[in-house]
Amino acid sequence: MTDLHLQHCQPLEGSAPMAPADIESHLRRVSGWFLEAGAIQKTFAFGNYHETLAFVNALAWICHTEDHHPELRVTYNRCVVRFDTHSVGGLSVNDFICAARADALMPPAKP
Repeated sequence: MTDLHLQHCQPLEGSAPMAPADIESHLRRVSGWFLEAGAIQKTFAFGNYHETLAFVNALAWICHTEDHHPELRVTYNRCVVRFDTHSVGGLSVNDFICAARADALMPPAKP
């Protein structure tokens, strides 16, 4: 199976949302993301506002190129990212692809 962060979003207009079992399976593939009110969500923490904005700008570019846009809540040292797919009325694989790409922007965790 291809890593999610290497995949690209596909047009899904008219498709059905993911089934709950598929959502649970995909949530196991993206660390720290959880289901919240019909969307997947994660909070990213940073050392300062400049780091936060650098992440937001990088994520904005990735999501623009994928034509799949998140809801963002930006504060001084945090960014809450939420994905869902309006065109299917729920979650799709595109949400998990973009979640994995957001994760890939972060440096690896220190041991």
